[in-house]
Amino acid sequence: MKLIIQIPCLNEEETLAETLKSLPREIEGIDYIETLIIDDGSSDKTVSVARENGANHIVQLAKHQGLAKAFIRGINTSLKLGADIIVNTDADNQYDAQDIEKLIEPILRGEVDMTIGDRQTDTIPHFSPVKKKLQKMGSWVIRHISKTEAPDATSGFRAYNKKAALRLNVVSDFTYTLETIIQIGQTDISMGYVPVRTNAVKRPSRLFSSIFQYIMSSVFTILRIYTMYAPLKFFSILGGVLFFLGSLLFLRFLYYYIALSGNTGHTQSLILGAVLIMLGFQNFMIGLVGDIISANRKLLEDALLRIKLMELDAHNNQKQP
Repeated sequence: MKLIIQIPCLNEEETLAETLKSLPREIEGIDYIETLIIDDGSSDKTVSVARENGANHIVQLAKHQGLAKAFIRGINTSLKLGADIIVNTDADNQYDAQDIEKLIEPILRGEVDMTIGDRQTDTIPHFSPVKKKLQKMGSWVIRHISKTEAPDATSGFRAYNKKAALRLNVVSDFTYTLETIIQIGQTDISMGYVPVRTNAVKRPSRLFSSIFQYIMSSVFTILRIYTMYAPLKFFSILGGVLFFLGSLLFLRFLYYYIALSGNTGHTQSLILGAVLIMLGFQNFMIGLVGDIISANRKLLEDALLRIKLMELDAHNNQKQP
């Protein structure tokens, strides 16, 4: 049983050494533990620090592509390296590495295919009250959209078995955390949640420069992914609201038309109502088209899964003498 701990990095020369040194060397039930560094176009000595501190594998992206792209590159590389379980953690030593053993226990027992480390954000001292509320609200939204029980949707401390890793497809350029939960919630992959500890913050987040940017990027990501996986439901709800509002305005015009014996007043209600009814109908039609596209996407994901399995088989056959 091989465990690969992958660490996406962007200019992490100051914290990477400590992160690598804190990783467990032995875990019961695991035969091999290896580390994989995904360098996302760093301009400092991140790669040198990784080599000096015993990283087993290093993947260097030619230019900065963002956390989501670095994450999925690490997943695909880990699979080719023969990983049975993949743990993703941060290079800033945010997560307590000793909890990796706790994180993979449900997977080793065969209870789930994927686990998410729950940071219990209410207890993190360096999180501001605003950030705690935003984290809680964001996780609540993701739970309802994905129909999962994820208590800490933005946690990057996660573990995957091979089945779950093969199912992952990331299209977002911002972050993989929200997208993968919504995506996995639409599949047969089972998820578990493990309380984990965090270390003192070493530096501010590089993923976003302000709370406002984080909120807007997260909202856009959620809407984008949800419309990909449940377009008919999303556009039917939106279309239904527009159709209902348009109908109310039309009824308002009809009421005054009858009450005033054909008086032509209140035509603005008729015009606006007609526009909203048409928009509602259009949204419903968009939902139908989106549902057809979504069905094709599922077929493409199944085809992509088969391609990944064939690539892994070919890669393994090449390694054999």
